[in-house]
Amino acid sequence: MWSKTTQKEIEELSAASNIIGKGTVLQGDLLAHGNIRIEGKVLGNVTTKSKLALGHSAYIEGDILAQNAEFAGHVAGNIQVTDQLVLKASTVIDGNIIVNKLIIESGAKFNGSCKMGVKFKEIQIGEKNDYKVESPKSNDIRPLLKKAES
Repeated sequence: MWSKTTQKEIEELSAASNIIGKGTVLQGDLLAHGNIRIEGKVLGNVTTKSKLALGHSAYIEGDILAQNAEFAGHVAGNIQVTDQLVLKASTVIDGNIIVNKLIIESGAKFNGSCKMGVKFKEIQIGEKNDYKVESPKSNDIRPLLKKAES
């Protein structure tokens, strides 16, 4: 019934954009190959192989895993970004960050710990054991992805 995904189909999925509009509440985990823009509320983990953008009205209660991200809203959870994370002036983060590159605008609020310069393997979605999200038992930073081999 289901055929194997071809490289062309994967590229088409990556080009797709997903929007959670203002006033929308999503309960559950969100997995996407393409870009995600959130203006509403997500109660669950968010994972994308592409870019995650959070607008001023966005609120996420859960862990985040993305290739690139730009936040202007509120996140209550741990964040892992494999390339670059931008925190706009209106951003509020209550959680830990693991990122390769970080840009923080004046006025952004960040309550947690941060580990920078970390290189990760590619994000895998749609395969068995592609990632593992655990409930934090302490304030330690624990990566969701394995580090890339040097």
